[in-house]
Amino acid sequence: MRIGMRLLLGYFLIVAIAAWFVLSIFVQEIKPGVRRATEGTLIDTATLLAEVGRDDLLSGDAQKGRLAQAFSRLHQRPFRANIGGIHKVRNEYHVYMTDAQGRVVFDSAGLAVGKDYSRWNDVWLTLRGEYGARSTQANPDDPQSTVMYVAAPVVDQGKIIGVVSVGKPNSAMAPVIHRSERRILWAGGALLGIALLIGLAVAWWINRSISTLSRYADSVTTDAPLPLPNPGSSELRKLAQALENMRIRLEGKNYIEHYVYALTHELKSPLAAIRGAAEILSEQPAPSVASRFIDNILVQNARMQSLVEKLLAQARLENRVEIIPESVSIDVLFTRLAEARSTLLAAKNITLSLRETSLQAIGDSDLLEQALGNLLDNAIDFTPLGGSIELAAHEVQKQVQLTVIDSGSGIPDYALARIFERFYSLPRDNGLKSSGLGLAFVQEVARLHQGEIVLQNRSEGGVKATLTLHRPFT
Repeated sequence: MRIGMRLLLGYFLIVAIAAWFVLSIFVQEIKPGVRRATEGTLIDTATLLAEVGRDDLLSGDAQKGRLAQAFSRLHQRPFRANIGGIHKVRNEYHVYMTDAQGRVVFDSAGLAVGKDYSRWNDVWLTLRGEYGARSTQANPDDPQSTVMYVAAPVVDQGKIIGVVSVGKPNSAMAPVIHRSERRILWAGGALLGIALLIGLAVAWWINRSISTLSRYADSVTTDAPLPLPNPGSSELRKLAQALENMRIRLEGKNYIEHYVYALTHELKSPLAAIRGAAEILSEQPAPSVASRFIDNILVQNARMQSLVEKLLAQARLENRVEIIPESVSIDVLFTRLAEARSTLLAAKNITLSLRETSLQAIGDSDLLEQALGNLLDNAIDFTPLGGSIELAAHEVQKQVQLTVIDSGSGIPDYALARIFERFYSLPRDNGLKSSGLGLAFVQEVARLHQGEIVLQNRSEGGVKATLTLHRPFT
């Protein structure tokens, strides 16, 4: 199971348990809470009605007093009320008043007048100066028919002369309780839903960050490693930086191993040639033979020196992160290249065409000259006697494209995929092998200029090399 899913399940389990406890407490407290609130309303009402009914009780005929008249008019006056979605259409209070002996002298329902209620808790306790309340089933066979009664004393000159009890059916509170429970359960379900969405988002973010780091770690072993990602978290950022440091160290180690191996491989041939020539010279051959082998030693020595210098230049270039940009005149650059290779061009009777341009590129002048020089050297090597080469520059979508076009034999199909590999080279007409680092150098120069190098065979013969500079130009 993925770590994000484990975190999601753990997080959701904690939220679900916490929500269950909270909802359970809320639901359990709704019913007693509503009843306590109703009881508070009943005692307030009973206290008020006790003041109103005092004169009725003193008159000796409470059934015709003001309290009785008020309830009579109340029963005759219909009313409607919408209390938060709960529709109320009748008065639900049941009020009765007893004398000092607990005998009912007034009943809003007209059913208990004359009965002895002195044994009911609400009357019994109130007549003794205590708080009196009770809950009694109106129908002994129906447990849902309970009525809550709360009593208040009727006081005259500091003496309790009777009791007023106000009752309300508990069933009248049921809609409020049910609605509150339903809303709390809905809110709990919404809370769990929101918690699940948040958990899914966090799990997705964690999985995405870890997947990004995994792809980055996997890319370390490829030829095109991904850039260092930003996971968006300090902990994951530290992990990413640790992976980056590891990549740099591994690349440094692999870089050295690769170069040592490549250099050793490339030096085998000239060293073998020098050793063979030295063995022959040790036998003191004829002067003409000795001169030929001495020339061979010098040639192989020059080849090794050139290889080492180019390899060092390539290593320095690959370790550069950026360049110091400057304005470079393409016309001046082409002119310097033509002048520097005028002897080689004349030796093969090659015509070099320079297209005049006013473009000014932004980049490193020396690196661009070396890169174009390598492309031009390749073009000269593979262009036959009397051939032609063209240097041109174009503006394409706010980019500079420098092209070197020759009329040579082109690149064989088998070599197209390996043409930019270090130390890979094709045979020249003169039989000598190049270092195989020229195009690799051009590729690094293109990288530093945020550009690219592309070599294409032309249908009419020859190769078109295009060095694109993505940096802005003037």
